[in-house]
Order: sequence, then C-alpha cells, then structure tokens
Amino acid sequence: MSNHPIYSIPARFRKVENLHILFWLLKDACWALELYYPAMIMIIPTMGAAIVITFQTRRIISELLHNLAILCWITANCTWMIGESFHIDEGLYGLRNIALIPFFMGLMILAVYYILYYLKPSFRKKVQIQADQLIEKEKQKLHD
Repeated sequence: MSNHPIYSIPARFRKVENLHILFWLLKDACWALELYYPAMIMIIPTMGAAIVITFQTRRIISELLHNLAILCWITANCTWMIGESFHIDEGLYGLRNIALIPFFMGLMILAVYYILYYLKPSFRKKVQIQADQLIEKEKQKLHD
C-alpha cells in the first residue's frame, strides 16, 4: 500500500460530471454532423452542468480552479461552434478569434494555480484538508 493520500470527491459530484461528459459529447457530435440546431440546444445542458460542477466544488480550491478553466474551455468551444455554424467565424472579429479570449482565460487560471501549487509546498496539504472536510460533510448528510 502506498503512503500517498487518497484524494476523492463526493459521489453526487461525480454523477454530475459524468452527465456533463454525455452532454458535451452530444453537443460536439451534433456539431461535427452539422446538426447545428441540436448542437445549439445542447449548449444549455452542457454549460448548465459545468456551472453546477463548478459551484459544487467551490470549497476545494484545486477543483474549483480546474472547473473554472473547463467552464472557460466550454465557453470558447461553444463560441467557436456558433461562429462556424452561422458562418461568422472568420476575420479579426469572427467568433473563432473571440473564442480565444475564454481559452486564454482558462489557461491563465491554470497557470496561476500551478505556479501557486508548485511554489508553496503547504498548498497541497491545504487542498487535501479541504477535500477531506467536504467528504466528511457529505458523509454526515448521508447519516442525518
């Protein structure tokens, strides 16, 4: 057995994450098949699930920042998809270029996280404590 701590999140969080993957795949499959209106409809549950996941993980800084980056990624992905679907993705102010803004925002969030993570050894311990506390709260909810 390893001496490394086990990092986990509540099962109900994982269920939303798994559903989010399904929504995202359906959205992108519709986009790839040029089924633009179904793809546009799938933006709503895909973004909605990403927002729920981000909110659920707000008490674990590492999860929160990664989920904010994913939210930026999906926003960029949806912006690009809309631009491509309606032929407004070309040129300086085309939606493909506008999509770079949330892509870079997500990268900046993760850059800040990893710089803090690697420069402060105490940060990893703090994240582990946050996750453990959240798991304990979830267990108490189940027993109440």
